[in-house]
Amino acid sequence: MSATTPASFAGTPAAAKRRGGRAAITLLPFAVLISLFLVAPTLSLIWGSFHDNKTGVFTFENYSYLQHPLDLVPFKNSLELSLASTVVGGLVGLLIAQAIVSSRRPIIQEIATTFSSVAANFAGVPLAFAFIATLGANGLLTRQLLNAGVDLYGGGFKLYSVLGLTIVYAYWEIPLMVLVMLPPLQAMKPAWREAAEILGASRWQYLRSVAIPILMTPFISSLLLLYANAFGAYATAYGLTDGFVALVPIQISNLINGDISFDPGQADALAIGLAVIMVVCIGGRAILERRSARWLAR
Repeated sequence: MSATTPASFAGTPAAAKRRGGRAAITLLPFAVLISLFLVAPTLSLIWGSFHDNKTGVFTFENYSYLQHPLDLVPFKNSLELSLASTVVGGLVGLLIAQAIVSSRRPIIQEIATTFSSVAANFAGVPLAFAFIATLGANGLLTRQLLNAGVDLYGGGFKLYSVLGLTIVYAYWEIPLMVLVMLPPLQAMKPAWREAAEILGASRWQYLRSVAIPILMTPFISSLLLLYANAFGAYATAYGLTDGFVALVPIQISNLINGDISFDPGQADALAIGLAVIMVVCIGGRAILERRSARWLAR
């Protein structure tokens, strides 16, 4: 008769059930946090967007901004700003990420990755102040260019505009693109290129038929992440423009904190519109990520 070891009980249904119970208990605090800081606020936004904030009566009036072109200006500006910063950040970040992967010096990769990690999280009021001190009307670089005969503000440039915000947003969008594109680029197997060369393919044919189709999915998913990141940014834009540029996050803040324009119901409706765009971007990225993971895992 063979002896029964403790390991023989590890795979029994009872043991699996106990492990599942412990895992559920461990995840309980996380579920509470999700309920308090995600589910409950979302339900509150939905309820508030369809009810009058004074009487509590059900209404669609909070969504009346969808019928007025002037009320859609914040969405227009946010869409344009997010698109411009995404294009700049995506293309420049992709080139930098490819240069990092192509570098054969590990120290360069480590320095570039570390800087990208820091720069991608450097935002808000400190970043706004840094650009004001650099590219503001009396900024250091502005004065140096003026002494060299280049008048930025005389030529129509303004840091406190959508164009200026695009430059500021690109500061963290570029390193963020570097971080998210490094894994797909590093996952490209040298054997694929060697096989293409053996078959007589040129470098352009390899890029067109192998590299670009494989990297297109993670590239688009990364652009969606950059777009969502730019669309929801608030602190940097407010710190730089003091709320004078109409963007969706700033407009929501004005409707909540303003004395004359106080309208939390419309703020909730604007937040729902912002959330829809976020869900589309993040959901699309999740779908594309699963697709690219299957390709790069082969």
